[in-house]
Amino acid sequence: MKIALMQSNLVWESPKHNIINFEAKINEINACVDLIVLPEMFSTGFTMNASKMAEAMDGETVVWMQRLAKNKNCAIAGSLIISENKECYNRFVFTFPSGEIQYYDKRHLFTLAGEEKVYTAGNKKQIVEYLGWKICLQVCYDLRFPVFVRNVENYDLILYVANWPKVRINAWDILLKARAVENLSYAIGVNRIGFDANNHHYNGHSQVVDFLGNPILEPQENEGIFIVELDKKIMLETRKKMNFLSDKDLFEIQS
Repeated sequence: MKIALMQSNLVWESPKHNIINFEAKINEINACVDLIVLPEMFSTGFTMNASKMAEAMDGETVVWMQRLAKNKNCAIAGSLIISENKECYNRFVFTFPSGEIQYYDKRHLFTLAGEEKVYTAGNKKQIVEYLGWKICLQVCYDLRFPVFVRNVENYDLILYVANWPKVRINAWDILLKARAVENLSYAIGVNRIGFDANNHHYNGHSQVVDFLGNPILEPQENEGIFIVELDKKIMLETRKKMNFLSDKDLFEIQS
């Protein structure tokens, strides 16, 4: 599967400008790709003004994702603020080329920023099946919690989208490798760059790690579109040879 990672600055609380920016960048992609990944809260930045910035699932941004996915004949994924049943969610939306949507609501809300005060946590793990791949959807702070993402479904790829600041970027680099190694899965992290309205600095480090922790795409610090191709066959052969996942502990997660 060929995947494009979109690393960009974000315009604070301006879905219109961010959509224009990302559509222009996506239209620059000449190669045929299967999946395009945008950062966490790609339309607004990591804002706590949830009620002000939230959209419905049939709102402008999701409709834009559907239209672009159909036009480009590839999946488009990223998180945005969604309002549903009077609750706000940091929702990772995965849009198929057909226009079908599957989604994951961020489970681990970032208490350091007060995310839990304005957003509702998800309680369901989401494994998307696309082009013969099982993809586990995760958002930013989820990266710090290995139990929830433990590979009991035999998924092939963990996909993290984030607004992860420079001051803690070392943890991002370490934990992406750890999640890949312990789950014998490819891991992709897509982060933003630039400064937000709270003067938090983001230096990207979007990257791709293989199932043994080896870099496929080294951490990137500049704005850009980074395209990688993943080989599922090699991963499955390695799993069969090493068989580490068969020795995993059994556990039950409480909501």
